[in-house]
Parts: sequence; structure tokens; C-alpha cells
Amino acid sequence: MAFDTKVLRGSLRSSRPYPTEIACKVRKGFRKARKVVAEMPKESWDFFLQPHGIDSVANKLLKSATQGILNRVAEAGNKNKILIMKRILSHLAAVIFLASSLSAQKNYAYPFLDPSLPVEKRVNDLVSRLTLEEKVAQMLNVTPAIERLGIPPYDWWNECLHGVARTSFKTTSYPQAIGMAATFDTDAMKKMGDYTAEEGRAINNESNRNKNYKRYVGLTYWTPNINIFRDPRWGRGQETYGEDPYLTAIMARAFVTGLQGNDPNYLKAAGCAKHYAIHSGPEPSRHVFDVNVTDHDLWETYLPAFRELVVNAKVAGVMCAYNAYAGQPCCGSDRLMIKILRDDWKFTGYVTSDCGAIDDFWQRHKTDPTAEDAAAKAVLHGTDVECGNVTYKSLAKAVQDGKLSEKDLDVSLKRLFAIRFRLGMFDPVEMVKYAQIPVTALESQPHKAHALKMARESIVVLRNQNHLLPIGKNIKKIAVLGPNADNANTQLGNYNGQPSVVTTVLQGIKDKLGGAAEVFYSRATDFVDTTQPDFTKVIDSVRNADVLIYVGGISPRLEGEEMRVSQPGFSGGDRTTIELPIVQTNFLKALNATGKLVIFVIMTGSAIAIPWEADNIPVIVNAWYGGQAAGTAVADVLFGDYNPSGRLPVTFYRSDRDLPSFEDYSMANRTYRYFKGEPLYPFGFGLSYTSFKYSNLTVSKQSVKKNESVHAEVIVTNTGKYSGDEVVQLYIAHEGINYAPLSALKSFRRVTLQTGASQKISFDITPEMLTLVDASGATIFQPGKVRVIIGDSSPAGRSDQLGAAKPSEAILTLK
Repeated sequence: MAFDTKVLRGSLRSSRPYPTEIACKVRKGFRKARKVVAEMPKESWDFFLQPHGIDSVANKLLKSATQGILNRVAEAGNKNKILIMKRILSHLAAVIFLASSLSAQKNYAYPFLDPSLPVEKRVNDLVSRLTLEEKVAQMLNVTPAIERLGIPPYDWWNECLHGVARTSFKTTSYPQAIGMAATFDTDAMKKMGDYTAEEGRAINNESNRNKNYKRYVGLTYWTPNINIFRDPRWGRGQETYGEDPYLTAIMARAFVTGLQGNDPNYLKAAGCAKHYAIHSGPEPSRHVFDVNVTDHDLWETYLPAFRELVVNAKVAGVMCAYNAYAGQPCCGSDRLMIKILRDDWKFTGYVTSDCGAIDDFWQRHKTDPTAEDAAAKAVLHGTDVECGNVTYKSLAKAVQDGKLSEKDLDVSLKRLFAIRFRLGMFDPVEMVKYAQIPVTALESQPHKAHALKMARESIVVLRNQNHLLPIGKNIKKIAVLGPNADNANTQLGNYNGQPSVVTTVLQGIKDKLGGAAEVFYSRATDFVDTTQPDFTKVIDSVRNADVLIYVGGISPRLEGEEMRVSQPGFSGGDRTTIELPIVQTNFLKALNATGKLVIFVIMTGSAIAIPWEADNIPVIVNAWYGGQAAGTAVADVLFGDYNPSGRLPVTFYRSDRDLPSFEDYSMANRTYRYFKGEPLYPFGFGLSYTSFKYSNLTVSKQSVKKNESVHAEVIVTNTGKYSGDEVVQLYIAHEGINYAPLSALKSFRRVTLQTGASQKISFDITPEMLTLVDASGATIFQPGKVRVIIGDSSPAGRSDQLGAAKPSEAILTLK
């Protein structure tokens, strides 16, 4: 093909403006290259002919372009073309280098605006130009413009827990965080983070074009919530990835990696690990309580996910919590903020307070006498931005009074502006590929399809007596009942966006049956009812139905963050009991008495105690708060168009009697790792329509020394009648060590197996996976016997009773 100079001119015009002499030299260089590209296939140029700016990042762009083109040509297997391309690239390298050198001579109003300078120099220059009052104003989450420097306003506060939240734009809503954890699908989680950042960028780009700098249009997302869901009564547990430190860490890492992108120069969006640290209710006392935990619990349970995001995922931000730890507010904790976060983990990103947390220093914790003292302490402990508009306003006076220096403020300001530079906020749009994402990315078809995929994968079938599911589509009448049957608000959870379309369970079933069956609907009950309602009329209406589906559970309007809710079983956002509200159990008893097939679909953000239902209702399906596509996903599972594969990221207990005091942060007798009783449904459990068999577990060595790895392999076979996904889980159990977990998840794989197919699943058991945290908080290698357990649920006798596959085990001797 002939080289299209029109495309070249368009590319040059779309680039940022350069002096005429540079543009001329670039054109001459391309004309020279044109002679050797006459025979090149068009697709080889697709990567190059994009609107790139010619500047100091040109060499990086050239490097990636070179690799992209050479890869394409190499795949074609034509060595001559490769040689030709090398000649082309040498010409282009010279042209771009010349253009870059000349463009560096361009005059900028201030050095911090010059993209050719390193970020550190740009940040230092910008901060050096600020007055004390301007510096203080930039340390609040709502920052004003600095018009004399051309710096626009910016609000640091944004949310994207399971899709971009709280914006006026319509966005894709994925399952609530606890539901996404139930997928055990790190690839899907990473893609969700990427898609969410894409929609966030689209919103930010459109807002910047319209000079809209309001809240919830920025690129600094205060997500994910990686606190450990230690107690099912905590109303915000729905925002987490469950009770296990490893699952939390691995899912959060996938999300942050997807959200922040892989560009070497720019963040796609900025994640934030919250709430640091040791924070999981009760909600009404979160501003005043002081947590004291053992060093064992601190390092074995509460900190691993934070360490994973800070050290390995390179998360951009951290949010410090409201509560105090060991007598100091978390945002002013010597140990958490200075020793661990900055010194040990070498965190260089920014820290924001939770909203109003610095006010708590002097207003509620009473650890500091004045706002000035509180503000100075928080800054000196590395809290860079205050979410709030009270305490940090006193920083100017605190500097004047000698409680900290202006240079102390500079440390925080440099971290804050470094994030903004890494997001490309001060660079031309043409340089930042993410800044070119159009608003049409919102609710794109791939995003909506992914919301459905994750909703399907999140659904956990808890009971399927006599294989009653899936339902045949030839039924004549179906009754869909319950307070969540047609409740879009429940499905969206909290910290949510608003999609254009939300498919409820009622609508999903109607869509599935397409008018071939009569669908009767009634709300039937409220979530909670202190009266004794008469169900006679509803029951009479459904007696001639073939299937009765009750969609109950609870609601994010009952459990959540510091809520003004006081109903039986709920208080202040938390739950006072984990039992299903009695009105729902009574209604299920009435439905069961009809003799019809009763299916109980639960929507919830936390574990619910359903002992009667577990023994008497033949089919129980946990759908969490499944996002915009929850109704379609539930219908797909019920009617067999999707084989369920979700797994519980939390333990379902039998009753409140199984739980220690809510205020007690000790991990003793909490979660599957330390609970000594029998759970109703164990961590990691979930049924499929098919069956799987584990066999032939082998380990590469029987004895292991410190710092040695072990290779483990197991055969997994689909022995049932349906193809489906299996979540293969590896647990380690140390024998005879009183401080060790009963068992601990160390790795997992999600695999798809056709009927009758087998697959060898391999795990590398690393030295880290074989270590323990001792009573002093130290990581140690403890000699003794170790059980390696691989199956599809946490190792417990209850799993076998419920229909989980029998796990395979091996013994290792640690020496």
C-alpha cells in the first residue's frame, strides 16, 4: 500500500502544537521514510499513526511502538519486512529525537508545566511557589484553584467500590464487593478494575472539558475497603472481600492492578487502601473506640492485605481509620503510620484521613487539646490530606506557633502533587492516552457483559436437595415473592453508581420465560415486621403455582455505614442479631406447608443464620447484592443457563451464640481459621450442578527446610452431567501449634471442566506459605507436621455433609 500522507498530516495536527520548524523537520523525516514503506501492510502502521505528542516521552513511545510493529511483522514471518521496519524506525528515532530536543526549548510559564522534566523536579518547583495559606488549602480534600499558577480546583474524594459511584453520570454497577469476593476470580476482578477506571476517566475527561470540578469526578478513588470482615454483625462488611486475609489481599491486588493500569508514565486511576487499620465496627462507636489487639492478630490477620497493596500492588493511596490503636488515633499512630507504613513498607504514596477523623483527635478521642495540636500531629505522622474542612484549616496557625514547620507541610504537599502529576493532570491531553477516553465508554457493551459475568460467578448455591435445580422452562405458573424480588435498590448495595438499567429477579425471570408461563408477583413481606401479619391471602394466590421463589434476606438500607436505623435486629448500620428476621422465616414456613417446591433466594451483604431454612427449604441460593445484572444472573442459575460456581468468602454461623462480643477484636473463635464450632455453611463452600473429584495429590518432597519450596499437583475430574467451573482451594494446617490457624487458605485456581474431563492442577507452595506468625508477631518457620489440603471448600466435616467434594491431602515435615 502507498503511505497515506493525509493520515500523517492529521496525526500531526492532532498533536500538541509545536513551532513550525519542528513540524517541518518531522514531515521531512516521514517523507524520507515513505520510500521504504510503499510495500508495508497497513496494519503495521496502525500502532504508529496515532495522535502522539512529540516530546520527552517520545523515546518511551517509540520503544513500545517498535516492539508492537516488530511483533506484528514477525508474526507474519517475513524477514525482509522486519529489516525494512528497522530502517523505518531508525529514521523515525532520529526525527523524534530532533523534535524532542527542539521542543525542550519551548518556553513554559513555570518549570512544573514542562513535561520534559522529571516529576520530582516539577513537584518541587510547584510547591516552592505556594504561599503558606495556599499550601494549607491544598491539604483539604476540596482544594481551591490557584489561578495565578493556572492550577484548577480538585476534590480528592471519589468512590468506585464496585463501579464508579455517586456520580451524576450513568455507570456500570458490578456486584457488591463481598459478592465479587465470592467469585474467587482474580482475572475478572482485574478486568473490573480496568473497566471501572475506564469509566472514571471518561467522566473525568468530560467533566474537565466542561470545567466541572465537583466531587465524584476526580481520579483519586478511595477504594478498596480491605478491612477483615471479622464479625458478620458489622454493617460495612459488605464493602470488603470477606474474612480471610489471603483472599482479601489477592482480590484487592487484582482490583488495584486493573484500576491503576500498566502505563509506565501515568496512572489510569489512583486506588486507596482503607481503612488503615484494625477497623470493623461497631459503627456507632467508631469515632471513640480504642482497639488493642495482640501482635499475633495484628500481623496474622489485620495487616497482610494492607502490606500486599502497599508493597506489591504499589497502591497510590492509603486511608487511615477513625478508631484509635493502642491509645493513639490511627491517623496519628506512631507504629501504624511511621514505623510500619513509611519506614518498614517504604510507602511513598499519599495518605488521606477518613472523613472527619482528624476532628476526632480533639473532639472525641481527646488525645489532643486543640485543633492545632491535632492537625500538627496528623501531618507529622504522614496524613497528607484531611477529608474534612475543620481541623487542617488551623495548620497555618500551627506553623506560626511553632508546632510544626512549613517544610513539614511541604513533605505532604509533594506527595499529593506527585499523585496528580502521575495522573497526567498537568500534561497536554495528547500525551496521556487515558485522557482521551471518550464518554461513550460509559456502560459499554463489554462492561455490561462483565457485570453479568461477575454476577453469575458470585452466586452461591447453599442447598439443592435432590438436585431440584435447575428448573425446567416448561412450567406453567411461577410465583415470585419477597421484599427483594423487585428491588433494584437492594441489588446495587452501597457506595454504588446508578446504571441506566437494573434487572431485578422478577424481571429476569420474566425475560427468561418470555411469556410462556404465568408469573405471579407479590412483595408478600417486609424485611422486618414487629406485627404478626396474616399470610393467608398471599398463600391462597400461589397454591396453583408450580414453583414458589421467595427473594428475601436484608438490604443495604438496613446494614451500612453509620446509619440512622433502629429496627429489630439492626442498629446504627450494624446488626444486633445475625438471624434472618422472624417474619421471613414464618412466611417461608407457610410457603413450605403448601407442599410446592420452595426456593429461597437470599440477598445480603453479610452472613445470615438460617438454621430452620437449612433443614427445611430444599433450595437455597445466596445472590448477595448482585449489581445491575443480578436478576438476569439469578434467572440464569435457576433455569440452568449458568452452572453456579460461587464460593462463600465468609463463614455462615448457626446463631448469635457462636459469636464472641462484637467489641472484642481478638480473633479467638472467629472466622473459619479459628472457629472451633460447627458452621452452618463453611468458608469456601458452594454447590455446583455437576460433581468434582479430587485425586492423586502429590508433593515434590516430603521434608522441607526453611526457604525451600514444594510443588504440589492434584487431578480434578468433572464426574457429573454438566460442564462447569470449579474453584480449587489449597489450605495449609499446622499440627500441634496452639497459635496457628486451624487451617488457612494459601492459594486457589478457578478452572472450567467439561463433563468427564480431568485436569492436573499445580501449586507452588512457597516458603512464605509455610511460615507462621508467632505470639510476638514475628514471622517464623516452625518445624513440625503440616497438612496440605486441596479441595473445593475449607476443610471441615460440615463441608462433606453439605455435598462438597472430598479433598485430597498430603503431609509435609518441616525441618
